[in-house]
Amino acid sequence: MNRRTDRRRFLRQSFSFSALAGLGTIPHLGWPWTTDPDAAELLMIGDWGWDGDNHTAQSNVAAAMRRYVHENRNQAQALLMLGDNWYGTLEGGSQSVRWQTQFEQMYPADVFNCRAYAILGNHDYQRWPESKVDAELEYARSGKTRWTMPTRWYRFEFPGKHPLITFLALDSNMPFKDGTWDHGRDFTLTPQQQAEQLAWLEAELERPRKTPFLVVMAHHPVYSDGPHGDHPILIRDWDPLFQKYGVHLYLAGHDHDLQHLEFDGHPTSHFLSGGGGADLYDLKLDPSQRGPYAKKIYGFSHLSVTREKMTLRHIDSSGRLLHAFTKTPDGKISILLEQGALELPRGAVTGG
Repeated sequence: MNRRTDRRRFLRQSFSFSALAGLGTIPHLGWPWTTDPDAAELLMIGDWGWDGDNHTAQSNVAAAMRRYVHENRNQAQALLMLGDNWYGTLEGGSQSVRWQTQFEQMYPADVFNCRAYAILGNHDYQRWPESKVDAELEYARSGKTRWTMPTRWYRFEFPGKHPLITFLALDSNMPFKDGTWDHGRDFTLTPQQQAEQLAWLEAELERPRKTPFLVVMAHHPVYSDGPHGDHPILIRDWDPLFQKYGVHLYLAGHDHDLQHLEFDGHPTSHFLSGGGGADLYDLKLDPSQRGPYAKKIYGFSHLSVTREKMTLRHIDSSGRLLHAFTKTPDGKISILLEQGALELPRGAVTGG
């Protein structure tokens, strides 16, 4: 066990995350949305653009998202599309009919009248037979869609007026283990692009910000209890920067499940939402080993932000609340349970 892993050993508290994980579905608690009219409200999904004729899982999650907005009589102000936007072929590229059937109509503008901030996943980087990366960037440039992807990596503050969150949207498609970046159908960032993005990331993290929260999002998790496991390149290159600059939250997908991981002494909460419609994966680690939450299940997630706190929730495809927690600008985390909230001091949660 290396020092980095040892430093993030599971921190056993006066209550156990294994018990919390065993609670399963938490009933509706009467607080799916904040009551603060100045809050920023965002919904997120990852691994959603499944190919083939059967889009049942994606349709069910999308329907749950629509019901969630309708039943709470509120409006999502943004969607976060966490990569693997298109599996398989995207025939016609930016003119593909799939843009209408699996994006514009699946997440309709009359319900989600907002931007959809998108990032690239590994399946987006597969040629079937042409580059879907180019198609996604081109579709965003059309000016006739909510799809927002100005470049492979980019920064935005949200909301536009009186922003509460600084987002850094990254491309986590790193060169292959052998150092190459093109294996025919499969490809990634080039080593030059990888270095350019890393320099850009540190420069952006160094910039002064006026928002109380700093959030990074990319497709691949840095840490995951799912079958892909922890990502050694992102641990080497990104994780030290997250710690140095106090990133509050890292959003990802890639593993087809819902997760929330915390690490001893680490300022960053790792929140994975990969249950948007692709086939589900078995977890690699039991949730009791690293917590506080991981589950193989279809669903989406909700991020609500005020100046005082972020609230994050995982919701399944039937609309049930599965897991929720809050985080303050100074890093204090509260896991929300039916009987109340259990507060944790900054950094005093779990590790692996």
